[in-house]
Amino acid sequence: MESSSNPRATSTQRITDIEDMTLSDRRSAERYRTICRIARVQRADDMGLWLVRNISNEGLMLAADAPVTVGETLDIALSETTLLRGTIVWAERGRCGIAFDAPIDAAALLRGLADEQRAEGYRALRLPVEVEAIIALRDDARPIDLVDISQHGAGFRYDRVLDAGTEVDLILPGSDLRRRALVRWSRGQRGGLWFTQKLDRAALESIALLRR
Repeated sequence: MESSSNPRATSTQRITDIEDMTLSDRRSAERYRTICRIARVQRADDMGLWLVRNISNEGLMLAADAPVTVGETLDIALSETTLLRGTIVWAERGRCGIAFDAPIDAAALLRGLADEQRAEGYRALRLPVEVEAIIALRDDARPIDLVDISQHGAGFRYDRVLDAGTEVDLILPGSDLRRRALVRWSRGQRGGLWFTQKLDRAALESIALLRR
């Protein structure tokens, strides 16, 4: 007779555990930790910033309006040094459950992330992009190349020198909305912008949309 206390969970058991995240009456504070954290999600042909709603040793729940497919593999960066890989096991109403390829220690991982965020020089996750936006100054509007972007700012290449502290308006690809920003640093034709009001995360769910 097979023992029911086999310490190695089967794939079916792990998938069932992650699916339980959709049922609020089955959640346990000891197993699932509710968080609200941005993750950089890499897919086969796209990348974006999605929201982590909860996490356990076996998996996590993501929120995003981007269409997903059950069985799809994702690389999920919770920071520049913390990368997880898993498979989508369910998806409904803008949320999806991920089963990790290998179990983690969720409590230790969250403590490590908190320490990173308090450390000097911490930067929010950015998306590497190669897109052309429009930068509007007082009397001119010209193309500018963005090389990365987050909710809080963007790195750029520009054919003119922009002094640190210069106030500009940035118009992202596919949008007529002007977003006020300050030149945070500038070295030659490279620099960084800081948005005076952070971008809505939903605008960065897919860098493919920025490339259109």
